[in-house]
Amino acid sequence: MPKRNNYIKILEESWSAHLVPRKPAAPTVISTFAGCGGSSLGYSMAGFKELLAVEIDQNAVETFKFNFQSVPVYHGDIAQLSVSRCLELGGLIQPGQLDVLDGSPPCQGFSTAGKREISDNRNLLFRQYVRLLRGLQPKVFIMENVSGMVKGKMKFIFADIMRELKSSGYDVSARLLNAKYFYVPQSRERIIFIGVRNDIGIKPSHPKAQNYPFTVENAFDSISQTEKDILPARLKETWQMFRVLTGKEKKKHFGLVRIKWKKPSNTIIKSFGNTTSGTIHPFENRRLTIPEIKRLASFPDTFKVIGNYRQQWERIGNSVPPLFMRSIAQHIREKIL
Repeated sequence: MPKRNNYIKILEESWSAHLVPRKPAAPTVISTFAGCGGSSLGYSMAGFKELLAVEIDQNAVETFKFNFQSVPVYHGDIAQLSVSRCLELGGLIQPGQLDVLDGSPPCQGFSTAGKREISDNRNLLFRQYVRLLRGLQPKVFIMENVSGMVKGKMKFIFADIMRELKSSGYDVSARLLNAKYFYVPQSRERIIFIGVRNDIGIKPSHPKAQNYPFTVENAFDSISQTEKDILPARLKETWQMFRVLTGKEKKKHFGLVRIKWKKPSNTIIKSFGNTTSGTIHPFENRRLTIPEIKRLASFPDTFKVIGNYRQQWERIGNSVPPLFMRSIAQHIREKIL
């Protein structure tokens, strides 16, 4: 396993691998619910060629297009994207050609950070993913979602999802993986579904832990920031915040969480919170800056996120960490494809 102090080197080398031109025989991927490109960057770092990204959010699309200028983007509702149009946009002649269909259907309905309502319409977006899966018939699919999917009453939805995926013609395996064991200095548990088309004759499998967890200290090494970065991260000191920051109250009583310097960060979520909740710096009484959460989410410094502080935080917090997906994609490429 790599040493704890070479996180920045791994991040820089992975970014360099992303910039290398794709070979004609490179494995292919289409990414649905692509967001700003966390998964896409991971696949690219692993040597994949992305044929199409599907995303509805305007700000996410702007960020994606800035960083992946050669990847076609379907900007719209996935429910309105037909299989034939998907094939056309991806430059595919027929179903079965695509190597990997990737997707992270919106997970707020499953999340332990939310109300976890079974009836939440966002829980049904996976059916649009399944519709494209059945139409495109890729060799492999990878679907990511939150750990809350296998907890409590949500287990019924998990079982339903597994039935739908298996009945699509795939041997399916689902495992709970933590990104902190895959080069990401953030504790982030996610369910990873991997399916292999039945005619391939290979059992789906998941990568094993690849590193000792990197720490916040490792992530922030040699980070470059300006006053412009720090300004929107400053907190107005409320009475509740003061009591938490001075250690007079247990952090569980309030929403402010100070990350630990010598440990991986807690999960960076989509919302950065308010005056009494959110993630704050290990030593300074402020929120994290965008350069800092990019490091914690394994986005290279040169990856550009479009928008104001809130929009940039949402893009990063809602993304699959690139180095996490890189490990999964490398495993798929080497062990299955």
